[in-house]
Amino acid sequence: MRKLLVLALVGLAAQLVDGSLGMAYGLTSSTLLLVAGVAPAAASASVHLAEIGTTLAAGVAHWRFGNVDWRVVARIAVPGALGAFAGATFLSAISTESAAPWMAGILLALGAYLLIRFSRPLRAARAAGRLRGRFLGPLGLVAGFVDATGGGGWGPVATPALLVSGRLEPRRVIGSVDTAEFVVAAAASAGFLIGLGSEGFLLPTVAALLVGGLVAAPVAAWLVRIVPAQLLGAAVGGVIVLTNARTLLRAGDVGGGLTALTYGLLAAGWIAALALAVRALRGTRRARVLTEAAPGGAGSRPVAVAACRHAA
Repeated sequence: MRKLLVLALVGLAAQLVDGSLGMAYGLTSSTLLLVAGVAPAAASASVHLAEIGTTLAAGVAHWRFGNVDWRVVARIAVPGALGAFAGATFLSAISTESAAPWMAGILLALGAYLLIRFSRPLRAARAAGRLRGRFLGPLGLVAGFVDATGGGGWGPVATPALLVSGRLEPRRVIGSVDTAEFVVAAAASAGFLIGLGSEGFLLPTVAALLVGGLVAAPVAAWLVRIVPAQLLGAAVGGVIVLTNARTLLRAGDVGGGLTALTYGLLAAGWIAALALAVRALRGTRRARVLTEAAPGGAGSRPVAVAACRHAA
């Protein structure tokens, strides 16, 4: 009973992070199950089955708070589901751990880019056009495959790629990625059911993770609406860097002392980026107030408001 309560708390914490940052539910939950000695395929299968419920709740909550771009969801969810189904059936027979360091390196580079980008003042959203299907389709396919084979990865792959594009504000990126994940989780679960059978799912664990996630889903959707984009971007970048640095350090069999030093430097860099993001956000808001208060400021107001909305 105590173990199930702990799992429920883990599900709650994981959904708070996932719903507000667009990633880490699967990574957090799968890590705990693997530490407990659960086989990789069974851990991923159980997490994805729980995610069917948590992502449905998260998607509804994000929709009600206006965080979802349904065009993006439609174009990323279907290829994501195909990738997840293929990854689930593949993982049922073969491990893909050897590919983890390569993917971690790519994601760490994206995370570092986000830290740099969001630690500086944000410009008004550029007229770059809509996200196209030829970008969203392959992204969904890769993210879905990585998610199923790694027990998590839909958010860490899809969220930074959409944020880096600069064509969708962060809260809509997170809301759209979380909403599309419902379809991805359902497809992955179907793949695991075919590959492992019903005995591959740890139902008590699934129930505990699901309960915790359902409690946290609406709170997370509310948080992503009120937290400024400047801070969200810096927070997402730090999570990506630290998470994937861990994978790379383990793959390289780096010693304990050097590992601790690396984590310390990365954490210090993340804190510095967050501090710069706060400073930039305050500067943007201050500039808007001065622009609106200045004589003739009404004519400049649309530009100032647009910049502030992108930053907040």
